[in-house]
Amino acid sequence: MASSKAPVPGEQPAPLSAETRFEADQKGVRVDSASGASSRTIEGENFLEGKLLIALPGMSDPRFEKSVIFMCAHSLDGAMGIMINRAVDGLRFHELMDKLELDVSPKARDMPVLYGGPVETGRGFVLHSGDYESADSTLPVSEDISLTATVEILRAMGEGKGPRKALFALGYAGWGPGQIEDEIRANGWLHCDTDAGLLFDSQLGLKWANALRKLGIDASGLSAHAGQA
Repeated sequence: MASSKAPVPGEQPAPLSAETRFEADQKGVRVDSASGASSRTIEGENFLEGKLLIALPGMSDPRFEKSVIFMCAHSLDGAMGIMINRAVDGLRFHELMDKLELDVSPKARDMPVLYGGPVETGRGFVLHSGDYESADSTLPVSEDISLTATVEILRAMGEGKGPRKALFALGYAGWGPGQIEDEIRANGWLHCDTDAGLLFDSQLGLKWANALRKLGIDASGLSAHAGQA
């Protein structure tokens, strides 16, 4: 299943790495304060980029059971995405902002902190609507969804100057070359187009069934032993 040991090689690390990082040692949480992101050249198949990846019943890795993952990058070198339907237990956004000594707007105060995946769980990522952009640090994934991993976007959100819609996640899911394609062929995952309503829905527990519904699949009719859904 998705790697929990090392970042995916190739183009994927660009939006995730930085020369300088802001660190909050008390919680072990960090977000980049400057990014090495640059324009990307997609190589080979990238059919998952900007899509939702949906775990099928019978997922062998419990970390991804009934998960929905927004795919941020996909190429011959591997893939990475952010899980969008599971919260970090016992942590709210305002608590994290307090640790970072940043203001938090009333709108974002009780926003959940999502478990984005098992790789680099101490690093923060913001998936957001395309109305916000930070020069050289925002990665446009699709026409209206972007990824930013800098402290500047958190500061903007705290001042009410951030994106109209946003999700904050700790960690990400990563796959090596050809790995996600193999898992799809083995009926581990389905994928569908993303829509902002589902992506930014605050009802995390409904996202898996709603994502399947986009494909015309009733979640209650799936079994852990299902083959091709």
